[in-house]
Amino acid sequence: MEVVVGVDLGGTKIAASWVNRAGEAGALVSAPTPAHDGPDAILDVVSLLVDRAMEGNDKIALRAVGIGTAGVVDVSTGTIVSATDALTGWPGTEVAAGVRERLAQDKGLARLPVYVENDVDAHAAGEVWLGAAAGAPMSVLVAIGTGVGGAVVIDGVAVHGAHHVGGEVGHIPTPGAEGLRCACGLEGHLEAIAAGPAILRRYLALGGAECKDARDVFEKAHAGERLARTVVTDAAVALGRAVGGIATVIDPHIIVIGGGVPDAGPIWWEPMEQAFRREVIPPLRELALVKATLGSRAPIYGAARGAWRLLDEGAAALGSATG
Repeated sequence: MEVVVGVDLGGTKIAASWVNRAGEAGALVSAPTPAHDGPDAILDVVSLLVDRAMEGNDKIALRAVGIGTAGVVDVSTGTIVSATDALTGWPGTEVAAGVRERLAQDKGLARLPVYVENDVDAHAAGEVWLGAAAGAPMSVLVAIGTGVGGAVVIDGVAVHGAHHVGGEVGHIPTPGAEGLRCACGLEGHLEAIAAGPAILRRYLALGGAECKDARDVFEKAHAGERLARTVVTDAAVALGRAVGGIATVIDPHIIVIGGGVPDAGPIWWEPMEQAFRREVIPPLRELALVKATLGSRAPIYGAARGAWRLLDEGAAALGSATG
């Protein structure tokens, strides 16, 4: 059986699994991300996990590697265009070339195809292939956790855009976020009010009791504390309005909402969806707005799907050149 290995390269953890063409996957392997030890250390762990994902599977053959990574990615070269300081020195890293070189040196896998894309794009591709948006010709995924990310997927492929930042919904100027600083350094963006850390910061800034993270704020909101409910509702409404704007421009078949923040449940989801329905024009009022279903495996499936597509495109190009 032929397989690829899908890799989810995040700020705290790197995970990998082999995936075949049917979407069947092997056991998940993972390791902490050496986030501040430099790109070489990170790529070493990726290479190690690719090897571990294939261990004990003598009857399967590795054909390619797909990687979903934090940062803005030039998918044509597998190079990081820009990134936050969550991964020290990550901008400019040639991820595809670095992993390919390590696999060639360590395992003799010369010229193994390596596909690299942004992790949220990979997440979205996974949901379109095997998850909540399976089969949808055009979909939008928005992921809300430590940040706010997004992707537009058409015919199974994420739209990367002219500057590699297609789908960066977290940086949409958003009513309610005025004066709130985003992780990108600017003020007034969606991420500055809707992301988990932003919910915590705003709650504390308005005089809330000490909390460790957004989950504590959600618990207080569930318990009926007025300030917590206000902050959570404001974050949800901001997200719903922004998603409504995206829907009006894109007109997708389905919108998928993922990440950790939606796990807060109805106290977050209901005001978010109500704001979305109020914001959109009548033809979009019944647009499907659903929760992601693949969880943490979604970026692995999506990265693997990109690797399979890379292989197919290479085979098609070879056939055209020899035909």
